[in-house]
Formats: sequence, C-alpha cells, structure tokens
Amino acid sequence: MVRSNYYYPQSVELYGLAHRLYEGLSKDLNYNVMLSQRGMVNLCHSTAEMEVGARTVNAMQISGIDAELFSPEDVRRVAPIYNFSAGARFPVFGGIWQGRAGTARHDAVAWGYARAANRLGVDIIQNCEITDFIIEGGRCRGVQTTRGTIRAERIGMAVAGHSSVLAEKAGFRLPINSYALQACVSEPVKPILDTVVLSPGTGVYVSQSDKGEIVIGGGLDRIPSYAQRGNLPTLETVIAGVLEMFPIFGQLKLMRQWAGIVDVVPDSSPIIGESPLPNLFLNCGWGTGGFKAIPAGGTLLANLLASGKHNDISRPFDLDRFASGRLIDEAAGSGIAH
Repeated sequence: MVRSNYYYPQSVELYGLAHRLYEGLSKDLNYNVMLSQRGMVNLCHSTAEMEVGARTVNAMQISGIDAELFSPEDVRRVAPIYNFSAGARFPVFGGIWQGRAGTARHDAVAWGYARAANRLGVDIIQNCEITDFIIEGGRCRGVQTTRGTIRAERIGMAVAGHSSVLAEKAGFRLPINSYALQACVSEPVKPILDTVVLSPGTGVYVSQSDKGEIVIGGGLDRIPSYAQRGNLPTLETVIAGVLEMFPIFGQLKLMRQWAGIVDVVPDSSPIIGESPLPNLFLNCGWGTGGFKAIPAGGTLLANLLASGKHNDISRPFDLDRFASGRLIDEAAGSGIAH
C-alpha cells in the first residue's frame, strides 16, 4: 500500500514526501511501478472509533494531508461488498478516507530502482553477505563480505529485519525486535473491490491486484522470529477477519502465502541517522510501513551519506530520540498494526 494517513506532524512530513515521490516515480525511474491511487478506507466499528477517526482526520487536514471522515453510506459506496448485514460482528459506523492512497507493484518498484541505479553506475552485488565491519580509529571505514573488502567514507545500513544482527557485528545494540509479517493472495477473480479496505477491529487489510487476486494481510506474528514462513494461528485469525468483513470471499481458494521479517521499534516509527559507530548511518525500524516510505527513506539516507548531516525531515527520527524521550508514537496516534 502507498499512503500518508499518519497522525504526528513528523510522520506526515516523512510519509507525505514519500507519497509525492511515488506519484512521479514511474517517470523518474523510466519504469512503470503500477501505482494505482484507488483510495483507502480505515473502517470504524463503534462510536468511540468514530471519535478517534474524527481526531485523526482533523490532524491530517491541519498537516495538509488529504483526508475525509466517511459515513456508513460513504463506505458502502466505495466497498459495497462489505458485510453490512444487521447482525454483522463488525458493523460500519464510518471510516477514514484518503483518496490519494492506493497500491503499487512491489516487484516493479524494486526492478525500477535497480535498473535506474545501474544506469547511474551503481554496483548492485547480489549473494554477498556482510561478515564484519572495518573499524579504524573508532570509526567505520568499510565492511568485510564473503566476496571481499569494501571501503567507503560513509556506509549506509538498510537491511530491514536483520538490522539488529548487523548492529551486533558493529558493536552496538538497537531498540528493535524482529517479527514475521504474513500475507496471502487468492485465486484471481473479476474486478470486485476497487479500493483498499483496512479494519482495525479485525486487524485485516484487503485489496484486489491488477491480476484479479485478492491480497490479504494482517498484523504481526507476535513471537520474535527470523522464520520466514509465519504461523498458522495468525493466518487463521486473518482469514477469519476477512470472512467477517467479506463473506462473499468464502468460496475463494488461497493461491499462495508467505512471510517476511520486519524490524519493529517501541514507538513504531523508523530510525534514520548516524549510528553509535561514527560513519555508519542507519535506515531501519520501519516495521510494516517500509514499502510506502521507500522513496523518502532512500532520499533521506542519500542526503545523510552525501553530507553527513540531517535535514529537517529526517532529524526527528534520529536514534537519540530514545534517550531524550521525544518518541513519535504512531501506534497510538494512527492505530497502525505494529
């Protein structure tokens, strides 16, 4: 998903930048990333959730992010196949709508960046494991790999769920736990869902891909793990939520399921900045929200590597916020899954 519906001003600046960059990414990379701005609705299932939704919409609008508080009729208009029956376990009281939100093809984003980087002379070395860091005079001067030594004036570490593993090799600890995050897709069907639907009540998000598959995801497997397969109880919870929301999907067959490792920090916001080891810069802690922030994360890390300094957008996400207590708690503010 590509969206910028966050609560705190610091997050709005970060994800707003990413959202704007996504809107021109296909042109910038000369590669179609299949961005589809079909809109996204976060459902509210009670009066209390609607009050929180109104607060969130107000905060987003004040920060200049497009947002609208939906009524039940509005939700029915964009997702008519939702379970609106009188006895529904998760009745719809309304929702938070962001019309510019949507989806992009994850493979196309990776391929587009790789091709564009290659045209600019970047060496992308695959199957090359980092085994150690080269530390001289108390500063990071390069890395040891299974394919030789690489030296650089500044080094960026963007390794998602394995951030804490490499940090240990570099001699410091990060406030990160790693979890598996599952998703699955159904067999393809004709167009039936023309938006992204997220339900905090069920912990499930659903959309339909351009190929017709129903794409289904949920929250984290809450046991820290590096096993990239997930576990059945979490998958069962997600599927049960989908069937509560969309009983019409009950006859669909699942085509495939997978899990990836995500790095989660206490305040559910990323870490961008210099590490405790000078010359080594971090881009980590994105949890389940990294994909939507790829253009901003790359831009901000590139700025750090080029200048050695923060700009106004990256500064609030420095590692020192955990020592000073100026956390950006988007789990509480936005109700995000992690």
